[in-house]
Amino acid sequence: MAKGKILIITYNHVEDVELLYPYFRLIEEGYEVHVASKSKGFIKGKHGYEIKVDITFDEVNPEEYVGLIIPGGRAPEYIRTYPELERIVRYFFETNKPVAAICHGPLVLTAFGLLKGRKATCYVAVKPDLIACGANYVDAEIVVDGNLVTSRAWPDLPAFMKEFIKLLKK
Repeated sequence: MAKGKILIITYNHVEDVELLYPYFRLIEEGYEVHVASKSKGFIKGKHGYEIKVDITFDEVNPEEYVGLIIPGGRAPEYIRTYPELERIVRYFFETNKPVAAICHGPLVLTAFGLLKGRKATCYVAVKPDLIACGANYVDAEIVVDGNLVTSRAWPDLPAFMKEFIKLLKK
């Protein structure tokens, strides 16, 4: 019996390791993990890995999930323009459920105005976007602000997942 379901939202050109590491780490912890994207089938990571999509953004009922992960790569740049994501992402903030965004992942959060006044980190190229949306940017391996966990890039994944799992267990 799974501890709960985790949602990963992504698209083509995701940073493969930032999706796969959390995916398998959460399965090890006993969670059921679903990958959501614009359409079913497979997406292709920036390093060529094909990842199966379990559910489309339109099909997601966020109430079924105990946590949300937004991996980086170029995918967040593309999906942040999808209006159907706003209801999903906002739900996690409104209900204070754990959200983890790494690398370019915070771009999705900036698109919906969810980082204003929040401490966060990201890939250095995304720093201007965080600051422009009113986030308090911190250059650190891991930044935890309430229900939000952010990290800069794939080398930070062990700390990223450690903190996200801590939030899930609260």
